[in-house]
Order: sequence, then C-alpha cells, then structure tokens
Amino acid sequence: MTSELPILYQDERMVAVHKPSGMLVHRSAIAADAQVFALQTLRNQLGRHVYPVHRLDRPTSGLLLFALDPEMAKALGEEFTAHRVHKRYLAVVRGVGPEQDVLDYGLREEDGKRPKSEMPELAAWTAVRRLDSVELPVRIDRYPQVRYSLMEAQPWTGRRHQIRRHLSRRGYPIIGDAKHGKGAHNRFFRDHLESPRLLLAAVGMTIWHPEQARTLQLDAPLADDMHTLFARFGWQGHAPATRVDWHATRPASLWPTGHDR
Repeated sequence: MTSELPILYQDERMVAVHKPSGMLVHRSAIAADAQVFALQTLRNQLGRHVYPVHRLDRPTSGLLLFALDPEMAKALGEEFTAHRVHKRYLAVVRGVGPEQDVLDYGLREEDGKRPKSEMPELAAWTAVRRLDSVELPVRIDRYPQVRYSLMEAQPWTGRRHQIRRHLSRRGYPIIGDAKHGKGAHNRFFRDHLESPRLLLAAVGMTIWHPEQARTLQLDAPLADDMHTLFARFGWQGHAPATRVDWHATRPASLWPTGHDR
C-alpha cells in the first residue's frame, strides 16, 4: 500500500486525493484487519487534520475529497446532503450493459447490526451509460464467448454499495465484486487478466466550492492496473486524465422532483 496519496487538487480549505483500491477511508469495526487508512495517511502527509466529507468503498479506487477545517466539512457535507454533488464512476461489468438507463431500485441499508430485511427500503437512483464493450473467445458458464462492458455510472443518491447493487440487480454485476458479483468471472479476471480487484473507479466530481462561490469540476485518472486492462480491451480513449476546471453555475440537485426522501 502506498505511503502517500496522489493529490489531485488542494487549496487552503479542501484537498482531493486518489485513493487506491483496498484502502479504507477511516478505521472501521467491520474491517479490523486494516492497518492503513486514507484519513490517517493524508493527515500524516499534510501534517494537519483532515475531515472526510464522503466515502468510497474499500475496494473502489479513485477521487476522494477531504475538508481541511470543520467549517468547510460542514459546508461540503450540506452539498452532499442536498444531492448537489455530481459524481462519475467507471465500472467493468459482465455482459453488454444498457446503452442508457436510470436504475431506480429501492435499497435497504446494510449496517450489519440488524438483518437487512428489517431495514427500511430507501429510494435510490443511478444513471448508467454503456461506453464500450468487448467479446472474448473464452467459455465461462455455458457460453463459448464472454462479453464485458465499460459502464459510466452517476449515482443521484448515496446508498451503501449503490452502484454495485444496482448494476447487479439489473443483471450486469461489476467484475471483482465478491458480494454482488459472479465468482466465475471474477476468477477469470484474477487468474488470466491479472485483475483481482473490484473494477469500479470514482473518476469525476462536480461540487460547489463555498468559499470560492463557484463550481469545482475534478477528473481523476484510473489506477495503473485498470489503465492496463483498458489498454488490453482497446478502451484507452475512455480513460480520464487529471483535470481541474471552474464554472460559475451552481450544480442543481439530482433528487428527482415529486419524490419523498
């Protein structure tokens, strides 16, 4: 695990980093085996306190934002709560995913304290779009060929494992997802494509900067292992590069009108 996190953007109030797959954002009782955390790593790296304002799953890589003081953490948190933060992910899934769709399956929370069946079902929306696909002459299950797709996912809500659960329920599980995916395909990528991880990456975020009073748009590159896989599949044109842009207009809320929260 890296001793420092690549910094994608930094000012006096916030910092965005690239989190590697396998690293927790902060200590958690459900992962007592973990010894390296993004929060502590960045705190030591910058020599100051940092405040997480959102989360990425442990196996997900990519763009992770921290505030550098409590007031900014509160202000940014309010943007997330209001669903005004626009996030973009790339995922490699089994099958030929939908060209474009909005997945709106309700999701029950997974807090580990109560059976999921006892948890209330919460509204959840994820916009998805197929960017590319590939067919390989390999027999897995009962078919002589296998197909995989590169999907763009933009979650409008922030439920736990939302993208993973939505794509799996739609019939296109993300490769490397041990909980919601398909073992045979996960093993194929691990054993033959040198890709043992969850193939989900946070590659973009658009968020209102409270102090600058303008919108910050950030793009993050893929981790090296995903970049290698993209090159193998001929998907290099979809690999993002680091980018920082500013816009005057504040992002609109992604919460669909006419729905209760």
